[in-house]
Amino acid sequence: MTNSKQKGARFERYVASLFREYGYDAKRSVQYCGNTGDAADLKDIPLLHCECKHQEQFRIYDWMAQAVHDSQKSGNIPTVIFKKNNHEVLVTLRFDDFMKLYTEFEKSMNEK
Repeated sequence: MTNSKQKGARFERYVASLFREYGYDAKRSVQYCGNTGDAADLKDIPLLHCECKHQEQFRIYDWMAQAVHDSQKSGNIPTVIFKKNNHEVLVTLRFDDFMKLYTEFEKSMNEK
C-alpha cells in the first residue's frame, strides 16, 4: 500500500473512531479498485454518505461532487470530512442539506 493510501486509510479509521465516541457503530467500508460508485468511505452512519479526505491541497468541490455522485443510490446526505496535517477535522455539506439538518435540530430543541 502506498503512503498516501495508508494515510487515507488511517484517517478513515480515525473518523470512524470519532463517530463511535458519539455512539455510532461506524466502520470503514470495504473498497476495491473499480468501485461501483456507490461506496462511502464509512458505513453504518445513518443518513450520511461520508467521504473522508486527509490531504494538504483542498479540492473541496471535487470531493463534494464525488460524494454527491456516490450517494445517489443510497439517497443519504453527501458529506465530506476532511483535514490537513496539524489542523482539526472539518465537515462540509451542501447548504440545502445543512438547512434540513439544522431545521430538524432546531425543532427538537424547541420541543424540549
